[in-house]
Order: sequence, then structure tokens, then C-alpha cells
Amino acid sequence: MNLTAAQHDRSAGVLLGLACGDALGAGYEFAGPLPDTAPVSMRGGGGFHWAPGEWTDYTAMTVPLAVAAAAGRDLRDESVLNEIVAQWVNWAKSAPYAGTQLGAVLSGSEPTAAGARRAAREQHERNGRSAGNGSLLRTAAVALAYLDDPVALAETARRVSELTHCETDASDACALFGLALRQAVLEGELDIRAGLPTLPSERREMWTARFDDAEHKRPADFPGNGWVVQTLQAAWSAITHARATDAGQVRRAIEAAARGGGDTDAVAATAGALTAARWGLAAVPTAWRHLVQGWPGLGGVDLVRLSMQAAHRGEAGEVGGAVADEVGRRRTVKLRAVR
Repeated sequence: MNLTAAQHDRSAGVLLGLACGDALGAGYEFAGPLPDTAPVSMRGGGGFHWAPGEWTDYTAMTVPLAVAAAAGRDLRDESVLNEIVAQWVNWAKSAPYAGTQLGAVLSGSEPTAAGARRAAREQHERNGRSAGNGSLLRTAAVALAYLDDPVALAETARRVSELTHCETDASDACALFGLALRQAVLEGELDIRAGLPTLPSERREMWTARFDDAEHKRPADFPGNGWVVQTLQAAWSAITHARATDAGQVRRAIEAAARGGGDTDAVAATAGALTAARWGLAAVPTAWRHLVQGWPGLGGVDLVRLSMQAAHRGEAGEVGGAVADEVGRRRTVKLRAVR
């Protein structure tokens, strides 16, 4: 897709904003809410002893999708999904934490897309639900890959979500998140409701009420934010209440999400991806860009390149390459390890 310079910049920030929110939120996960004035930082720690700047499972599971999209591969192709699931299963063997639903699916399935779907259905039937937020953030890679096709974006977001999560709430949330990211990149607008017309009327009304509720409450008012619905609500609340009409909204929204308590890495990652998609690469604080890092040995500059290449089906372009170079010197990494 041919992007303008402004769209280039906005696409470049998506995965970086996600990862920075993830890494900052990781240090506050499952702690109680904090006062609005409490300082927060990318300190690491938390229940799983993250290193400062280290991202969690949310970004880690996004990386294989982003690598495939950056290579110009079709994320609807079952053979591509087989490779991605195999990488997830391999990652889960040493991951500190992969969530209840994800952990069960990835530890109990054969490393194929069909095996993951089967394990997801079995886990869903065992527990009676599977609408956690484990599939939400990886939709960012899907959004970048299908900026030119909103129908394919929504369909693929659902298909990728259903590899591990069976409930309609989860697939709805992924479609809505992906289409909101697309709106932010292409139009420079933050609109969580952009994808509502793609839903059946009864579900459209339900999600409209949910977003209305989010705009009238604080992030801390959604303590069940491990549920994908409340993840989106808390993130949208953080964005709405980080009242800003400038690039500072990225930092303010991520920090507000982290102060909300609960599943702070997921909520802050959602807020970070959406606001960075709106305000672009330069809006992500410089210190965060250089500190953020994680599985499988990537840093912020690598996520920027993956974002731009995914948005161009493998071609970063001259503008994109120049933007990426501004992030800092490329770290020595082995992208083949995630292919």
C-alpha cells in the first residue's frame, strides 16, 4: 500500500507503542490502583521479575505474526498460521507466563493451527469461557498487514484470535482493535468505534454501550480487565482521560493505564498501540524507545522496522527506512530465530 509520509510515521509507531506500554505496565501488573499523580516508569520487576524495559507475552506473541507480515506472507494462509503456532508453542516452553487460556492451549496442543483450535475449544468447554485478553494485542500485526483491506483485516483478526480463544467477545474485540488501529494510521484519528459497523446490530449496540461506559469511568473502574472487554474499556478510558491534543498523549495514556491496576501490561499495551498509531513514532518517549526489549532478542528499532515492513508487505520504503534509522543504531539480532 502506498502510504503518505505521515502514514509512514504512524505505522512505524504501532508495535513500538504496544511494546512500550507492555513493558511499562509489566512492573505494575496485578497491583492495586495508584493515585493519578503517582509516578510510574519502565522499572521492570512485577510478579515475574521482568528486566527494566522487557516486554511480556503480549508483544512476544505478536512478533511471529509481524515477521510473517513483514515478509509479505498472507496471515490467512493455513500453512503460515501453522508456522506461527509452532513458534508460539516453542516460545511457551520457556515463557515466564502465558495466561490461563494461552498456557493451556499452547502446552496441550500439537504445534499446528488446527491443533491449537482444537485445544482452545477443549479448554473453552472445560472452563465455560475463553474471553481473556490473550489474543487481543497480536491483532496489531494483522492491522498493519491489511491496512488496504478492512474486510480482510477484520476477518483475519478473528481467524487469528480463534487459534486460542473461542468466545465472540474475544474475536469482536480483536476486530474492533484492529480497525481502530487502521483508522489511526490512515486517518490520524483515534476512534475505537470505527469497526462497529462490521458487527451484527445486537452486538454493535452492546459494544457501543461498553465504550460509552469507558468514557465516563476511570481505568481503575474496570478491575476485571483480564477480560478482553474490560481491557479495551480500561485502555479507552486511559486514552480518553489522558486529555491531550498532542503527541504527549502516548505517554500520558500509557501511564494512566498502568495506574489503573490489574492486568496493567495488557491495558497499557493496548493504549500504547492505539495512541502511537495516532501520533507516530516520535511521540514514543526516547528513553522508552531505547530501553524496550524482549523475546526473541529484539529491541525498539527492530519493532519499528517490522511495523513498516508489515505495512508495506515487506518493503519499508525510503521514508520508512529513514524514520527507522532515527530510532538508534540497530542492535545485533537474529531475526531468523523467529521465522
